Amino acid sequence: MTPAAPEPPAELAAPVPGTRMTDAYLRTMGRVAYLWGWPLVNMHNRLTAMERVPAPGLLGGVVPAGPPGSLGMLHDYVLARERIVACPNQDVVYGMGVLDARRGPSVVQVPDFGDRFWVYQAVDQRTEAFARLGAMHGTKPGCYLLAPTGWNGRVPDGIAGVFRFDTRIAACIPRVFMNDTDEDRAAVRPLVNRIMAYPLAEFTGEARTTDWSKAPDHPAGDAMGGERETRWVDPAAFFDILPAVLGEVPPRAGEEALYRVLHSLVDEAAREPRIAAALRDAAVDADATLLAELFEFRNIGVPLDHHWSTPRNGAEFGTDYLNRAAMAKANIFVNTPSETAYFYQDQDDTGALLDGTHAYALTFPAGALPPVKGFWSATLYNEHHFFHPNDLDRHSLGTKNTGLRLGTDGSLTLYAGAAPPADEADLPNWLPAPAGRFSLFLRAYWPDRTAMDGTWRPPAVTRLL
Repeated sequence: MTPAAPEPPAELAAPVPGTRMTDAYLRTMGRVAYLWGWPLVNMHNRLTAMERVPAPGLLGGVVPAGPPGSLGMLHDYVLARERIVACPNQDVVYGMGVLDARRGPSVVQVPDFGDRFWVYQAVDQRTEAFARLGAMHGTKPGCYLLAPTGWNGRVPDGIAGVFRFDTRIAACIPRVFMNDTDEDRAAVRPLVNRIMAYPLAEFTGEARTTDWSKAPDHPAGDAMGGERETRWVDPAAFFDILPAVLGEVPPRAGEEALYRVLHSLVDEAAREPRIAAALRDAAVDADATLLAELFEFRNIGVPLDHHWSTPRNGAEFGTDYLNRAAMAKANIFVNTPSETAYFYQDQDDTGALLDGTHAYALTFPAGALPPVKGFWSATLYNEHHFFHPNDLDRHSLGTKNTGLRLGTDGSLTLYAGAAPPADEADLPNWLPAPAGRFSLFLRAYWPDRTAMDGTWRPPAVTRLL
């Protein structure tokens, strides 16, 4: 006799409405909800900010932006006073746009980049990738559609491919590599002028161009003030926004039970002021403790030799809510591992925190530079994960720099500290640091497998003085 097929598991019942919730329970679950929902609320509030942008251009003359469904582009490296996204790099020409599923699909243009490295990051409201657009993916030039899963309209002729996202909000962030030379700046500009995104209703079947060097400036309000990243999540308002976010981000398979618990929290908070106040206090506490700790590189990712750490699942988090929140807090909009390998460092080889009052060296032995098919760079950030302004306007070193000095044995040593190296011949290899805490950050774009599986690891950061 053939055994009967097993019955599908019964759907778990939701928490009973009106059940008493103790303060200890609310503190615990409030912190869990804050960890889980912080990246989603972050994205929700970025959309709110972009809804105030009148046209594609630059916020405060610095940050590319546009109304929902479009994007803005830079035509050079991002400036040091940028505060919209922590951990920018000084290796690519950036673009940035936010999508809103309620406004329908958007067309994104991909010009012919030739042999130049490029990647368009497209992430949903969970900050997870939903598209593969880049040199490493073999993407052909053309116009592509970024569309909500619920959109069932006709895909017009002239669209080379369609990528779907299932959340209300998404983001598209082009990155185009550029050498730090006047010649390459001139070569890049015609390419970035053909990078555009706009609502499908504006698509004519032909690619469009714009001169991004003449992009209009839009007021940034307080988004560009201060030393820290724009405060995209106010913990005191978190649970006021969470009900909307739960409707904007559908549960994935396996998340249904978690959603029922979260709905029970917000439903009871709407019914009882005591519960609302307790959840608000839990969010404020979680922001000052749990999320604050996840801002520090030394507390996140997979630990490696010499106090380095690395994420292994950037933009592919699944149920790894810890790493998802950590990346969103410390370094939001990371690429997938096949697009970029990241290596974070807050410490020298003894475990002491990096401090610009000392001098440090990072030496790559001959033949042991970060293994990439794209490019690599080492970037120095201040304690807030932004560039340290300096007279050289230098914030990173790597593939883009043609004047780096090699050792007689073929090794490459980079120097970091507030004071320049004693030997003037080493100045091209120096990253100026603040007279205080700083971090180092290695990027390997289009990494070799050995950079992803741990076979290649960064060398130690050694203190010299």
